[in-house]
Amino acid sequence: MKTDPFLPPATEEIRLVDISAFSGTLQDGIEGNYDFSISDVLKEAWQKTDGVKGTFWGAFIIAFIGIPVGIIVIIIAISLLLGMPVEIFQLILYLVQIVLYIVLLPFIVGIIMIAVRRSVELPVRFSIIFDYFGYTIPIVIAFFLTNLLMIIGLMALIIPGIYLLIAYLFTLPLIVEKNLGPWEAMEASRKAVTHHWFKVFFTIIIMHIIVIISAIPLGIGLIWTLPMIFNVHGILYRIMFGVEAAS
Repeated sequence: MKTDPFLPPATEEIRLVDISAFSGTLQDGIEGNYDFSISDVLKEAWQKTDGVKGTFWGAFIIAFIGIPVGIIVIIIAISLLLGMPVEIFQLILYLVQIVLYIVLLPFIVGIIMIAVRRSVELPVRFSIIFDYFGYTIPIVIAFFLTNLLMIIGLMALIIPGIYLLIAYLFTLPLIVEKNLGPWEAMEASRKAVTHHWFKVFFTIIIMHIIVIISAIPLGIGLIWTLPMIFNVHGILYRIMFGVEAAS
């Protein structure tokens, strides 16, 4: 895009308009009216990691360390105070692990939405992970449905399961960002991804390889690549479906 050298520097608002030119809509995604370059997505994801690593890592620490550890410590403290038998404590701990996995789903969606917002240069903060508990029921339903179908697909010659693993990639953000029901979001994601399934697949594979390589030197590279992998997710989502808050 050409710029006039006599105009003042671009503002945040102008940048949002420029980005919207590379954004789709829900209908565009479902109909396959989008395209992207793998290298461009990875390059943009790397660039958008700058300035938000602290936001992502704050969200990671709260969601995957702070909350689980806090709940387990509370359970241990209660069991010691009540003199709970070991067998009952182990059973409760097992049930808590299942519940904890469900509770973490809205937090995971929140981290994805940080990346979705970052993809259109909207302000982000780590506390976004607390914003989506109102969607817990549809998120949990969609999570179990997608995993059930993927397991069935993996049992049926493996390939259908791999197809669904990629096809359902955007189900959860579609529920909270487009306010879709679980099955509606699953189908919207599947139909959109299917148009460029191999491109999405290889983008994800390459990004995971980058993450694995970055972990080799004492895991230091993960400081950059873990936020980057979420940014890839957010950018692909924007390209396919657009982001309503940036309109």
